[in-house]
Amino acid sequence: MKKDKAVIYWLLSGCVLVFIMVVVGGITRLTNSGLSMTDWHLVTDTLPPLTEEKWQQAFDAYKQFPEYQKINIHNDFQLADYKFIYFWEWFHRFIGRIIGLVFIVPFFYFLIKKRIDKATLNKCFVLLGMGALQGFFGWFMVKSGLVDNPDVSHFRLALHLTFAFITFAYTLWVALDLMYPEKKFVVVELKKLARITLIFLLIQIIYGGFVAGLNAGLIHNHWPLMSDGQFFHESISLEKDSWLTRFTEGKSGVQFIHRTMAYVVVGLILFLYFKSKKYTLTVQQQNGLNALVLIVFLQFTLGVFTLLYSVPLWLGLIHQITAFFLLTAMTFTLHRLSK
Repeated sequence: MKKDKAVIYWLLSGCVLVFIMVVVGGITRLTNSGLSMTDWHLVTDTLPPLTEEKWQQAFDAYKQFPEYQKINIHNDFQLADYKFIYFWEWFHRFIGRIIGLVFIVPFFYFLIKKRIDKATLNKCFVLLGMGALQGFFGWFMVKSGLVDNPDVSHFRLALHLTFAFITFAYTLWVALDLMYPEKKFVVVELKKLARITLIFLLIQIIYGGFVAGLNAGLIHNHWPLMSDGQFFHESISLEKDSWLTRFTEGKSGVQFIHRTMAYVVVGLILFLYFKSKKYTLTVQQQNGLNALVLIVFLQFTLGVFTLLYSVPLWLGLIHQITAFFLLTAMTFTLHRLSK
């Protein structure tokens, strides 16, 4: 028997809001808006500046930081331009506040009404901690771009992005636990393979954050080979840094890992799909696997065109959105194969 539907809808609404927040975060990154708000207050910047005087004060504060002093001061950057980038960062933070309210208020209501069982309650406490930690990661990321370098650390950006994906996946998992409380036909072999595939998918998401943070999609805009007809571009070997640094901080090395890992993820999902043919699966398990195959090929194709066209905003955003759908299908499939 399914658990309280209101609790399920509450958790799924959280998934939708996290999805929206990541989409807006993608727009914020792709429009270079992330450093427009130079401080953070829980209450006082809930609304954007409401008068021209307040706008000018915010703009003057922005002028004191590296992004304006080293980049935008040379681009005839005016107040109207500032309002545009301010909106996306403000909207991103505003959705974060909405997520907090949507989680906390119903949570205490369900808690008082005793509509959450003990197992789900413990998971909700984990989600509460994850939400708070994600807020910290966001501040930690922005802070890195307000010191000397007018760009956020790609490590911190990847951390912020990947943890948002993980928070979404865990929220969905908790909802699925309530939607399908019974355990039927656990396929141990497929479950193990699905777990391995999920790990590689998360690594790919991390490297997607590295690519975004380093703007590594703006070079080697060729496929299937990197520029100059090379699978492994010679510039990676010529760098003087350690191999670890080349593949975590060098643009060419990071792009190489991301584009190569795409083949690995596709291969693992196809292996999982064909391996499943030896079993008689439930409808949900089969639907999950079918969705995985369809979405991973769509995501691979989008990745290729995003690279070929040097990451236009709309294509980069669709690529990120499809990654979310792929993680959703992966989470659902693993859940159904596990329980």
